Amino acid sequence: MAINPYAPPSSNIDGGLNKETAPELWNPNAAANWCLLFSVAFGAFLHMKNWQALGEPKRAASAKIWVIISCVLLLGFALVSAFFPEEKEIGLSYQGLFLILLFSWYFGSARAQAKFVKERFGESYTRKGWGKPILIGFGFMLGVFVVTALVAAVGVMVSGG
Repeated sequence: MAINPYAPPSSNIDGGLNKETAPELWNPNAAANWCLLFSVAFGAFLHMKNWQALGEPKRAASAKIWVIISCVLLLGFALVSAFFPEEKEIGLSYQGLFLILLFSWYFGSARAQAKFVKERFGESYTRKGWGKPILIGFGFMLGVFVVTALVAAVGVMVSGG
């Protein structure tokens, strides 16, 4: 049997006693924790990639919906903040919305992956590194802030303020 050079990296769990191999995954719980800094979009995207590596396309599609919803909310918040910077209530309501989104995602989706991985592989799976995702997360958040600032600056110039 030939080895597929395009297959994701895997490790043999249980020291070779179990024939099932675990794909290389990001720790689902750590991905959920990073959402506190980077938004649900970050964790949902990593969970989507994990589901794909686990061969669960329906669950990956569900995670993709969480990514899209999170990105739409982030974009909406950036635009609303840029056009209505003096409206503190809008910011507070969006913070509440993000908390609801975070808890909904965690209890509706993320916890299931953590349980799935733990039941199937325990702690015996190869973990993907965090360097690249964290750098991308910081870059994404920086991009959101830059776009928000640019839209706000254009809004101020257009309004003559």
